[in-house]
Amino acid sequence: MEKDKITRKVMTAAPVIPVITVDDVANTVQLARALVAGGLPSIEVTLRTPDAIQAIEVIAREVEGAIVGAGTVITPAHVKAVEKAGGQFMVSPGFAPQLLAAAKDSPLPLLPGISSASEAMHLGEMGYTYLKFFPAGPAGGPSYLKSIGAPLPQFKFCPTGGINADNARDYLKLANILCVGGSWVAPSSLIEAGDWAAITRLASEAAALTG
Repeated sequence: MEKDKITRKVMTAAPVIPVITVDDVANTVQLARALVAGGLPSIEVTLRTPDAIQAIEVIAREVEGAIVGAGTVITPAHVKAVEKAGGQFMVSPGFAPQLLAAAKDSPLPLLPGISSASEAMHLGEMGYTYLKFFPAGPAGGPSYLKSIGAPLPQFKFCPTGGINADNARDYLKLANILCVGGSWVAPSSLIEAGDWAAITRLASEAAALTG
């Protein structure tokens, strides 16, 4: 499927997908360019602020090399808004019938969230093999993902939630993990300070992570 190819491209572009929350769209271009310069082209903008959709639109239009998508996609309205903004992928903390129906009709791929083997199997019956594991830490962390790797080898995951520079390798060393998602590469303190060079350094360190 074409959507699966896009999802895999997003998940394998780098070992880390930065998860960013945009409070001021004026900083968006500089932030995205800093992340791309550091080697993290796939960027997830969470739909948790009023400026999020505009931020996706600006990144898609102005940041060369960025693969921008939306996180916290939970409604059909979100799907339409992300499409209109020029987003290239969608990520959800979970899944629901209306969201899955909207995603099926969308040209954009969805990375739906799961936290159990049963949820993965349910989505597998619907054709999904690339999944988000959320919240990664509270849901069982690397040990849980390792334990389901043998009985469910068809699934590949992007865990998010409680992941940082110190524990990312614990996830990335697993065969069923293609990447991790995290916000540590773009902390709010550096964004507020406009320290794009520091963010690029953090992105470079993240881009070099291996299992």
